[in-house]
Amino acid sequence: MPQPTLNDLTAFLAVAEHRSFRRAADALGLSPSSLSHTLRALEQDLGVRLLNRTTRSVAPTEAGQRLVEQLRPVLTELDRALGAVDAFRGTPSGTVRINAPRTGARLLLGRVAPVFLARFPDVTLDIVAEGRLVDIVAQGFDAGVRLGEALPQDMVRVPLGGEGRFVPVASPAYLARAGTPRTPDDLRLHACVRIRLPSGRLYLWEFERHGQEMAVDVPGPLILDDMELMIEAAAAGLGIAYVFERTAGPELDAGRLVTVLDEWCPYIPGICLYYPERRQMPPALRAFIDTAREILS
Repeated sequence: MPQPTLNDLTAFLAVAEHRSFRRAADALGLSPSSLSHTLRALEQDLGVRLLNRTTRSVAPTEAGQRLVEQLRPVLTELDRALGAVDAFRGTPSGTVRINAPRTGARLLLGRVAPVFLARFPDVTLDIVAEGRLVDIVAQGFDAGVRLGEALPQDMVRVPLGGEGRFVPVASPAYLARAGTPRTPDDLRLHACVRIRLPSGRLYLWEFERHGQEMAVDVPGPLILDDMELMIEAAAAGLGIAYVFERTAGPELDAGRLVTVLDEWCPYIPGICLYYPERRQMPPALRAFIDTAREILS
């Protein structure tokens, strides 16, 4: 029986974990047709079907799932071994894959990436911006960026900038026209920029004061799924937006926006870089973590 190559096994694991030839092909830098051919050849060489394919989905067979469970720790250990050898190069190399929401991705691009890429020209920084919280291990990411309160407990966290809070913001012109809300319930009388979550549902604005918690289903004619756009909409006088205060900092400092209901907006753990604990961390990832901590902390 022909022995599968490391590339063959890596390709199979990518398809099994992404449940999609297209997404796996994108991650591997291949075409979907080439990847499909590789997997069919692997199944033929092994003499067993590894994947169930339909026109809409891909999933491992029982044999394929057994192979996934055996392969994942082996390839993880191989990455660690190569990382240990890479430490002797004297300079980090390879690819660092980061998953982050769009706001976090912009933060990395604007402040961390220019310094990091200048210091480590042999490293490729691969940032995937998406709103949903994903399993970074299963999806093949080295690290992620999220608010601290949203992180799995088994991850190593690196705080980037301390605590922060979500606050309602509006332009002075809007408040002069519509009035200033004094309690969260007052928001029901205002035009609010509503938030669509990655799941598709609308987010209830959350408030707390003296142990009293409230979640308000705010009204409003505008729904957005991007915080930068929400800030722009509020600054344009379209209504009240509920955003991370630090992200709206430039508009607040310039007076184009002001906060309301401050006493109802407690501080929460801020943005964190997070990653799974490793016995041997790849030098490129260590360099990225150290650079991010230096610049953002």
